[in-house]
Amino acid sequence: MGKYAYIFDGISLSYDEPCESAIRIVRSKMRRAGMNADAYSLQIYKKSVDARRRDAVKLVYSVCAESSDVSQKDGAKFAQLGARNVSIDELEIVKGNEIMRARPLVVGMGPAGMFCALILAENGYAPIIIDRGDSIADRVRAVKSFYTTHDLDTESNVQFGAGGAGTFSDGKLLTRINDSKCAYVLETFKRFGAPDEVTVKAKPHIGTDILRSVVDNILGHIERLGGDVIYRCKLTDISTMSDGLIKATTTKGDFVCSSVVLALGHSARDTYGVLLDRGFDIIPKPISVGVRIEHKREHIERALYGDLAGHEALGAAEYALSDTKGERGVYTFCMCPGGEVVAAASEEGEVVVNGMSNFSRDGDNSNSAIAVSVRVDDYEKVNGSLALGAIEFQRKIERAAFLAGGGGYSVPVQTVGDFLSGVLVHEPGEIRPTYMGGNNYKTASMDSVLPAFVTESLRYGIRSFDKKLNGFANEEAILSGAETRTSSPLRILRGENMTALGHDCIYPCGEGAGYAGGITSAAVDGIKVALSIMAKYKPLD
Repeated sequence: MGKYAYIFDGISLSYDEPCESAIRIVRSKMRRAGMNADAYSLQIYKKSVDARRRDAVKLVYSVCAESSDVSQKDGAKFAQLGARNVSIDELEIVKGNEIMRARPLVVGMGPAGMFCALILAENGYAPIIIDRGDSIADRVRAVKSFYTTHDLDTESNVQFGAGGAGTFSDGKLLTRINDSKCAYVLETFKRFGAPDEVTVKAKPHIGTDILRSVVDNILGHIERLGGDVIYRCKLTDISTMSDGLIKATTTKGDFVCSSVVLALGHSARDTYGVLLDRGFDIIPKPISVGVRIEHKREHIERALYGDLAGHEALGAAEYALSDTKGERGVYTFCMCPGGEVVAAASEEGEVVVNGMSNFSRDGDNSNSAIAVSVRVDDYEKVNGSLALGAIEFQRKIERAAFLAGGGGYSVPVQTVGDFLSGVLVHEPGEIRPTYMGGNNYKTASMDSVLPAFVTESLRYGIRSFDKKLNGFANEEAILSGAETRTSSPLRILRGENMTALGHDCIYPCGEGAGYAGGITSAAVDGIKVALSIMAKYKPLD
């Protein structure tokens, strides 16, 4: 896109009309306003499905009109037509004057770490990026091995390794943050192999299968630009040396760095402990916990699209539902159409679930988290620390899920009908669990896994959501527990210059540091940290 761009929102068309019709509508509006529409490049900017009425499903488009030059007169006419001006320029990069005496180190290869390292590498800063887990190929093998042997690799799993936790997800790029860098993130994903539609769809997703190759492409590009990518390398200590440089101690030796980016991910609990011991200001923050719910994909599509279920123009059916019980919110999160429930444990003796789907989203089941808000006052101190108490809150639930599943990382499941009735009678029927291939589960009460305030809110939420989405409370739908890693329970405090309080040149970053929630927002935070580092230092010679 060029320097000037104006967006026409809310162009509603029948599901069977071509997207070019939206462009024609905008062109006609501009001409009727006396504008030279041919002087502008018109293209689809966003596309979404409006399924509020099953008998009148619509596709809703936003159209972008762009030009390298817009007169004041045309600018006023765009405003009269209700078009909004958007900023879509490239990143504004300012490079500092301070000499970089050592290379920067990025800890973590999730979206925050990858994008931080990518920006640094593309601008001559030759970063080192490390992760405690494996490369994509080795990580996939480790997860497959876990599924068959139930022998968990605590360093390389669904949480740790190239791409971070998002590598074993739906690759959702939807975010609630309003930052122009989001468009840059989407364009970058497309540049490295994501489908073109990620820059157009209102709810973009890459899919686990494609995201893995995108991650490989980004990390390979960093290496070609002079960066180093090091796997199986866990941060075990960090300190500031007398000359102001940072020493990062890892399982593969010490690194002396000009700056260290802590893009840890939300499950690096042992590393949080190291930082607490080193005097970093870390505070607990609210999270959400709950379960995964699985329905038949065809049931969800029928509930949302009616007779149009399965129509290729509409794509996979998605929902996002929420309500409030008292002071607690309950909501669906990370909905995976045609996907599977993932075994997401990263510590021994604990069961954690997440959701995943491939780009095609054509599996038998659709799943989503149902999460209940957890407040900081729900935590109890551990060894005098509320931060450690936040981690223990998650661990306690995960250990309970492990025991309820009978050990061996089998997942506890309960039908929705039994859960709502407070009994444990039925085994899964028509709707089969997908966790670990579908055979590693045990029926158990979710009341034995989750705190009472969570199960109470879940029952309220399921009944409420059934009124909004017919069949959500299907008695045969399957609940799997426990979903505990929706976000980091901690925040590493940082100042306006993005560095940790009292620790110059150390940059907490992304979801694990408490500054993002999802792939896109984590990537944006990684970009912000990279820009802050570059604003301070000259590139390496």
